[in-house]
Amino acid sequence: MTFEPSEKTGSIKLVDSHAHLDMPDFDPDRTEVIARAEEQGICGLLCPSEISDPKSLRNNLDLAARYPWIFAAAGVHPHNAQIFSQESVSELQRLAAGGEIRAVGEIGLDFHYNLSPPKDQLRAFREQLRLAQELDLPVIIHSRAAAKDIAAAIDLEGFTRGGVLHCFTEDREFAEKMLERGFWISFSGILTFPKALEIKDTARALPSDRILIETDSPFLTPVPFRGKIKRNEPRLVYFTAKYLAELRKVSLTDLAEQTTRNFMACFRFDIPGY
Repeated sequence: MTFEPSEKTGSIKLVDSHAHLDMPDFDPDRTEVIARAEEQGICGLLCPSEISDPKSLRNNLDLAARYPWIFAAAGVHPHNAQIFSQESVSELQRLAAGGEIRAVGEIGLDFHYNLSPPKDQLRAFREQLRLAQELDLPVIIHSRAAAKDIAAAIDLEGFTRGGVLHCFTEDREFAEKMLERGFWISFSGILTFPKALEIKDTARALPSDRILIETDSPFLTPVPFRGKIKRNEPRLVYFTAKYLAELRKVSLTDLAEQTTRNFMACFRFDIPGY
């Protein structure tokens, strides 16, 4: 199904702090998706790679090499934690040494699906935290029904480099704990869902200099396109940003500028031309 967003950003520049453009969903039209994002005002994009999937990594490294405003990250997702190995560590070290990745992730814990055993998830998460600290790279954290264990692992590893808690779905207390540990909180299209009341309350309350926006493409299409199209894509971050601005009672221009500055502060790089 094709569609055209009814609004354009105009001169407003936005970032998408988390999009899986490496996935097969984008194989038919990846270049066109990126062109549409640029047209919609997206000026920065972070793509996390699955280190255990050579195609995922290759796709994102290629995008980062071709587009100066697209950045790559890599890590072992908690769903794949049982195959985390020393080879994973060595590959992350190589990529970081060459400047090919700007963060370690997405990593973390998912005790909702438990597609890898919890003990394997904890081992992979803690080892990748340790590695990111050594590499002086931020981490991109996935947390599902695992808030207490995420915070505990960060503390046990003495991890201080910070990063982003992506696709926020936990409670405000956990968000505030992550702020204390040097993290930014990223809101996805879930924020626009009618039943996401606790997430909306958290989004209203957090400090403006610690929030980010994302699509988590190809997942979590925001309202008003949820249910109308199956595949989310980076240009639709505009609608999450617009919703967040309305929640926080600020202009979309101010929110766009703030989240773009936050993105650059979190990952310690400048967006070309910004």
